[in-house]
Amino acid sequence: MLPDLIEIVPLKSPQDSTVILPGSKSITNRALILAALARGTVVLRGALWSEDTQAMVECLERLGFAVQVSSDPAEPANRTLTVQGHGGTIPNAGTPAQPLELFVENAGTAARFLPPMLCLGHGSYRLSGIPRMHERPQAALVGALRQLGYRIDTPNDRLPAVVHGTGPHPGAACSVSVEESSQFASALLLSGGIGGWQITVTGGNEDELPYVDMTRRLVEDFPWEGGTYDIEADASGASYFWGADWLLWNFFDSCITVVPTPTSGMQADQKFLDLMTQDAWKPSYSRRTDLADSIMTAIVLAPFAAQPTQFTDLGRLRVQECERVVALRTELTKCGARVEESGDTLTVYPGTLHGAEIETYNDHRVAMCFGMLGVLVPGMRLVKPGCVRKTFPNFFAKLTELGAVIRDADGAPLSGDDLLA
Repeated sequence: MLPDLIEIVPLKSPQDSTVILPGSKSITNRALILAALARGTVVLRGALWSEDTQAMVECLERLGFAVQVSSDPAEPANRTLTVQGHGGTIPNAGTPAQPLELFVENAGTAARFLPPMLCLGHGSYRLSGIPRMHERPQAALVGALRQLGYRIDTPNDRLPAVVHGTGPHPGAACSVSVEESSQFASALLLSGGIGGWQITVTGGNEDELPYVDMTRRLVEDFPWEGGTYDIEADASGASYFWGADWLLWNFFDSCITVVPTPTSGMQADQKFLDLMTQDAWKPSYSRRTDLADSIMTAIVLAPFAAQPTQFTDLGRLRVQECERVVALRTELTKCGARVEESGDTLTVYPGTLHGAEIETYNDHRVAMCFGMLGVLVPGMRLVKPGCVRKTFPNFFAKLTELGAVIRDADGAPLSGDDLLA
């Protein structure tokens, strides 16, 4: 297991290398919900096995769904998951006096995708998570479920919450806003077919909501009568290695090949490859229209750009695993970058970076962003890097495959299981 403090020693003489990606967390957790609702056995190949997906599997097992977990010889962070669907019924439930307890850890997808599914059951279920999960938005989803006629008990429209399932409500209608998170709409769409719900999405142009489009495609393509579904590799995780490739190509003329390359178009961060490493660097990038989670990757790369870069529409970053706008500004500034924050915009100026002790805020993406910088910038030290277990548990092992060295606080190099979160 990773220690609480690591230092990344940059590559001395970078060589061309290849990184194998794990599966997408976003697709895996959507597919798990659909597999549980399917009418037959569904095999999910290339599924990510991380804190978030394990939290979802554990919740499904508590609900009475059988999930068989098998290793994936192609990638240590993946599994083959075999799920016995129950055709829209939920095997286990609690009572109003003693709800069935479900713990979602810090998994936003589990916290949002499970409540609509639980409404299809007959009984009561209490969802809770870590303290940060109890601070994250949930009101739009709670309101939509109440519009559909379901009782949701929560004093502040956040977790912890008790969902009282009463089965499908054919013809019931709701409106859900995606201003704070598109996961609210995705959650309803995953279970809406079984529930017979009419769902209207507001708060944004639906054609510009790639995660909602991902959900619709999954629902349309899924083997509802049983079968096999292949999980695409994670484009957000790929962004750190595409970013490392951009850094090393500019300084050393070496190349990192990322396989398998996400090509379906379902993942918004697939665009990172075009926007950041194939096209010329642009003066401005929007979280709303250009990049999703990988905009964080672009922000930490921006000091190496030739001109100042504005990153706009960053409001959603403030209500995710941590207050990411402040975190990025604070930690980049520690490294010598000039970063200006104005509203929901960060402006990053070109400049030389140096190493620093980076607080990760229990945020996997903060840890991976600055871990990526460590392949080039000496002295990059990360506090509590094990938070990468949320979506990419062998991230630092992948960095060593590129030629980086990961050391503990005493300077001893790490290897094997010591590199795993």
